[in-house]
Amino acid sequence: MTRSFMSGILVVAFLLQPFLVLAETEEERRERLETELQNVERQILTQQRLVEDKQQERQSLERDISIIEGEIKKAQLGIQARAVAIEQLTDQIGEKEVVLDILEERLEKQQESLADLVRKSALLEEYSLVEVMLSKQSFSEFFNDVAVFQSLKESLNESLDVLHEIKADTVEQKTALESKQETEAEMKRIQEIEKTEIERKEAEKEQILTVTKGEEEAYQALLDSQRKTAAQLRNALFNLLGGGGGIPFPEAVSLAQYAEGVTGVDASLILAILEQETNLGSNLGSCLFTDSRSDKPVMHPTRDEPVFLAIADTLGFDPYTRTVSCPLYQGGSRVGWGGAMGPSQFIPSTWAIYGGMVNTGNGWEYDRSSDAIRRINGNSGPSNPFNNQDAFIATALLMRDNGADGSYYGDRLAALRYYAGWGGASNPANAFYGDQVMNRKSRLSQEIQILSN
Repeated sequence: MTRSFMSGILVVAFLLQPFLVLAETEEERRERLETELQNVERQILTQQRLVEDKQQERQSLERDISIIEGEIKKAQLGIQARAVAIEQLTDQIGEKEVVLDILEERLEKQQESLADLVRKSALLEEYSLVEVMLSKQSFSEFFNDVAVFQSLKESLNESLDVLHEIKADTVEQKTALESKQETEAEMKRIQEIEKTEIERKEAEKEQILTVTKGEEEAYQALLDSQRKTAAQLRNALFNLLGGGGGIPFPEAVSLAQYAEGVTGVDASLILAILEQETNLGSNLGSCLFTDSRSDKPVMHPTRDEPVFLAIADTLGFDPYTRTVSCPLYQGGSRVGWGGAMGPSQFIPSTWAIYGGMVNTGNGWEYDRSSDAIRRINGNSGPSNPFNNQDAFIATALLMRDNGADGSYYGDRLAALRYYAGWGGASNPANAFYGDQVMNRKSRLSQEIQILSN
């Protein structure tokens, strides 16, 4: 076979490629995306096991480089998995929209048919006995027409009821899919932010290899030089989003250790979560609360707005001047709700669980006996999501309830549940959050130890 002949085949194949892609059926596309997602998730789990195994080894150059590379790979795969998942949901929403269009058309036709029959029935009812007698129709023909019209009306009414049910069900499914897409898009947005973290890790790896030239002894010396001294830590600030801003690191440690004492959750893990939330929250920005009458509401209008207004009323602050996290927008469309409050970044409905806000059936009200944070702190007044000590306790309580137990696996899983809920914690695409929290915990644990010496 000559080279020119082979080149011709390649050219033909290249020209046919768009037609081959276009020939993909919807079912084939679904299967391809599902297979692609499963493959990416398997790779993420493989990288996760590698990182976890390395975490158990003694700190060394080889171990730390492997961990950095594993986390970079996992973050990249997470972004890829999330993109595929969003593509799947977009397809599903598109299918539902087509179904809705068809149903709307059928519904309109049925309504027109029913209206026509109603008009004809009204005309029949206006006939007098004399008019019937003078008409060419016999009595039997007339009453037969009436019976037919009545039967058709009943059938169309039944059909209309069925169409309404189908339409309502389809709208509900579409709404559910859009909600999932909002969640997927929000997490993808955050993962895009994490690209900066990937670049930082790549630079860190290159710096380590450049400085140490691959020698273990040089690496250990580098680690020693990078460790902060007790004096540096005493003068450092620990940044908190939506609370007191930057507070002295020793004060943050003291608050976390107090929360550890009353909940059993490691102080370094509490700080790691708060630091991670501050990092993400600062990227997501902050907004002033607006109510559901706004064209761009900040909070979920039924889940969070009523709770937030009740919290504001209980604590006595103006809800319209209070800063909370912003909703996410892409291309002018909202893809996720905002409304997270204070250092712990709890949305109002989550704060209600620990902060004593209860739904009485006639709205949300503060219930002193349900305020777990107040009971722990011994406060005379209601707990406050914008108060640092209350926020530390709230974070610790949620992490405890999420299963934090001091082990690497338990604490990482609790962190994932903090971020993505219990359902999203097992999604490999969310792994980056748990990894970053555990990295922060490791560093903060060392810093707390240095501070206490």
